Amino acid sequence: GPLNAASTKAKVKRDGIQSRLKAMDRRITIDSAQMGGLPCIRGMRVTVSAVIGQLAAGRSVDDVLADYPYLERSDVYAALEFAAAAVSERELPLPA
Repeated sequence: GPLNAASTKAKVKRDGIQSRLKAMDRRITIDSAQMGGLPCIRGMRVTVSAVIGQLAAGRSVDDVLADYPYLERSDVYAALEFAAAAVSERELPLPA
């Protein structure tokens, strides 16, 4: 029935996100017990949205790295890649 089709579609979407996460060298982590389940950088309490927000406000990658000295340049690029992948989805992924 439609419920099963929707459930299967949601699983495919989740699996797609998971494969993208693996491709990003596991720099982006999602833990429902941390930061309200928002995507974070390497399990730290720094959200992808915080990094993207800094860049959107006109800060450079070097500025972000100065503000968050425990981040690596690749973390910032992984955040950008994750954000690009997230907005390319036509449906929001459902929680597991």
